[in-house]
Amino acid sequence: MSEKRHKAKVIMVQGTMSNAGKSFLVAGLCRVFRQDGYRTAPFKSQNMALNSHITKDGLEIGRAQAMQAEAAGIEPTVEMNPILLKPTSNVGSQVIVNGEVLGNMKAMDYYADKKRLIPEIQKAFDKLSEEYDVIVIEGAGSPAEINLKENDIVNMGMARIAKAPVLLCGDIDRGGVFASLYGTVKLLEEEEQAMIKGLIINKFRGDVEILKPGLQMIEEKTGIPVLGVVPMTPLDIDDEDSLSDRLTHTARKGGIDLAVIRLPHISNFTDFNVFERMDGVSLRYVGSAQELGTPDLIFLPGTKNTMDDLAWLRESGMEAVILRCAEQKIPVVGICGGYQMLGEVLEDPDCVEHGGTMRGMGLLAAKTVFSKAKMRTQIRGRVTEAETCGAFAGKEVQGYEIHMGRTEKTGDCRETIYLEDGRLDGLSNPEGTVYGTYLHGIFDYGDLAAMTVSRLMKKKGLDPENWHFDPEEHKRQEYDKLADLVRNSLDMKRIYEILEAGITC
Repeated sequence: MSEKRHKAKVIMVQGTMSNAGKSFLVAGLCRVFRQDGYRTAPFKSQNMALNSHITKDGLEIGRAQAMQAEAAGIEPTVEMNPILLKPTSNVGSQVIVNGEVLGNMKAMDYYADKKRLIPEIQKAFDKLSEEYDVIVIEGAGSPAEINLKENDIVNMGMARIAKAPVLLCGDIDRGGVFASLYGTVKLLEEEEQAMIKGLIINKFRGDVEILKPGLQMIEEKTGIPVLGVVPMTPLDIDDEDSLSDRLTHTARKGGIDLAVIRLPHISNFTDFNVFERMDGVSLRYVGSAQELGTPDLIFLPGTKNTMDDLAWLRESGMEAVILRCAEQKIPVVGICGGYQMLGEVLEDPDCVEHGGTMRGMGLLAAKTVFSKAKMRTQIRGRVTEAETCGAFAGKEVQGYEIHMGRTEKTGDCRETIYLEDGRLDGLSNPEGTVYGTYLHGIFDYGDLAAMTVSRLMKKKGLDPENWHFDPEEHKRQEYDKLADLVRNSLDMKRIYEILEAGITC
């Protein structure tokens, strides 16, 4: 392992468990350091998530690192997440190294072999070290998984590689935060305990004065100072994966009702987050046929396993309900895997998913053929001038593609988007009520999302004249709110001292 002294100062956020708020704290620290004039980058050696992002050079990283880079005001790059695991089953994942697919591996095989990836992690980290003043590293899950610690490359193993002082955060909202902090610390080796320079209580509700005796006791029992208590605060920032609370939004709140089908292998559901930010719009995730009702629009999202999830739609009765809605001219929009499902047939000659041929939903006269080659690109395009595109005709769009397979029309369909590289993306039915596209993030730029809602408002007899939403400005405001939360909750003077001192190991 390289003994090179890095230019960048380094600090690491680990958690007592998954979903303890590590991703948000890393993003908040990135924003604070950026506001204070430091060139800052996030880093996570290994991420497991179905939500991913495509960098400008067409490489795949975890969505959380892209969000953190955005908070830091920089362009996401593959070095920020050299290893990405995308679960394909309960016991296996697609392994992505440096943005490229290495292959599918069972968990046991990956954990037995992953130490050989340390040079790739070191190379990525070194490159960031040369380009930035500060690197904020995120751990994964818990560092005290004693059955996995021997080959760890993402928690204390990564802290050793980076010589990073560690901040350990615990989620008090779930209960048992003092036990989880104490137990995590005491399950670590003494040298690892010495690397933890501060404790953080996250997601707190209530009067912090009541908590203070506990803070003093946990400091005495661990010998590690508590650097702050972060209150539970509603912030609209992209979540990392299916642990997201967003997926539990199932109730209709009134106004425009948008329903996202909660597929078993749902991925990149952040495609729809923009709609949650809009006044008068209800975005809900629907996991059963009984919950769907008659929404104003149905989204079929991306999925890590299109054919399995299409089978689930059929077996659960969800497909029949969606088809009934489509007959009533309720718009249906599919993105990536959801787009593939809308066609008449799906063919998998190379066993990319599970092989064979499957009947599609038949809402688009189209066929998808899966292939081993994975399309990964950021791209711009323009909506066609077709009459069925209405007010969207000629509109500039952008997004990113991440899929294995190609979809082509087989009958009476309308092509909807011309891409800047000459390809066509997306199809609609002749009536313009069913749309499909491979472009993730298509609603995140410009006013496409606002136009979609305005169109639905007019259909319902509502007046959208004074209704406006700017997604980019909204994001900037939310990142600044997150930075304010971190500054007001944590002892930033102490954190800067920890950052400056570093560790020796």
